[in-house]
Amino acid sequence: MPLGLILGIGRAFRRKRTSSLHILSSKRAPRDYYKGKNCKSTGFHTRKGGYVLMQEKLPNYVVPDLTDFKLKPYVSQCPRDIKTTEAAGLSK
Repeated sequence: MPLGLILGIGRAFRRKRTSSLHILSSKRAPRDYYKGKNCKSTGFHTRKGGYVLMQEKLPNYVVPDLTDFKLKPYVSQCPRDIKTTEAAGLSK
């Protein structure tokens, strides 16, 4: 009997961190548990089942005016090697 108690205490010390046992994941939770993707809410639920969006919680993207911008938004998957005077000067 004392040997089983000692082995049980040894197993408890070899177990993972105690903090990891308190983390609730979808494997340790009920079947319909959904943890989410760490997104912020954009509003709140009403008592009658509706949802109210709040403007101050919505993301606000500030995009500069790019009408006369020289570069294009496309980036090629296989860029061409272009030799410039700066690159030629550094390789020597």
